[in-house]
Amino acid sequence: MKASTTTERILAVGRLMPALEQRLAAAFDVTSLAAQADPTDFLARQGADFSGLVTSAALGVDNAVIDALPNLKVISSFGVGLDRLDVRHAAARGVAVGYTPDVLNDCVADLAFGLMIDAARQISAADRYVRRGGWLQAPYPLTRKVSGARLGIVGLGRIGRVVAQRAAGFGMPIRYHSRRAVAGVAWQHEPDLLALADWADFLVVIVAGGPATRHLIDARVLQALGPQGYLVNVARGSVVDEAALLHALQTGVIAGAGLDVYQDEPQVPPAFFTLDNVVLAPHMASATRETRQAMADLTFENLAAFYATGRVKVSAV
Repeated sequence: MKASTTTERILAVGRLMPALEQRLAAAFDVTSLAAQADPTDFLARQGADFSGLVTSAALGVDNAVIDALPNLKVISSFGVGLDRLDVRHAAARGVAVGYTPDVLNDCVADLAFGLMIDAARQISAADRYVRRGGWLQAPYPLTRKVSGARLGIVGLGRIGRVVAQRAAGFGMPIRYHSRRAVAGVAWQHEPDLLALADWADFLVVIVAGGPATRHLIDARVLQALGPQGYLVNVARGSVVDEAALLHALQTGVIAGAGLDVYQDEPQVPPAFFTLDNVVLAPHMASATRETRQAMADLTFENLAAFYATGRVKVSAV
């Protein structure tokens, strides 16, 4: 990134959208950490010069980097996930943390529904069937109706609520699981995740990543979802026990799945590639031009607002 002549020095952990990089460079003195031959040595020599840091949900930032910036005042993260950014550690250091929720709710919910419909109606599999000439031999097998099916949502945060709103248009009974009931919603809270999975035809996972939710969806949950059930994950790959899911898809423990996230992205276990009952997307839920631009705008505005007022526009703390 080309540095500007402004006084506030901003450290960029990695690459961002080119337009956002250009906008940041025009307003601040921006340095890329990834461009340094020896990042550790660079931070030891120049870490005290930076008052701001910009990163993304995919990259996050190590606590060691935060601690190498003694004059750090603000972090702005492009994205909504915070599992790779220790917000508590930053707050203990007195560092404001901004992120970009809400602007991506619609697109993530849209993709969740797209994966649900694709997994159940087997659109991708049927497309492959047509392309390889299967339709010339026989009609495609019957698939699963989505409208009116029971939808269980794991995590009723901002995006989970939008998923529920979409489901209402499909006439789907809705229940959700979270640590506590959410005030002001009409949907039924189910405190027992296994009970929710047993009830649901479709289980959509949209919770935060991190140690607290690691392998929340395990073999027991998949067994409860059952051979007529479908799993959709638009949360984080760590939330689902990938080995258990693969076994469940291979053996008919569940009917199918739609996945946008994986444990070791962009590495996807090749065994998934042989299965027609799973739809695989490349972590693209928020990847529309409109939403990514809105995320870029808010990433910039969080920094600009902090330097103007002492507060980020949207705080993660």
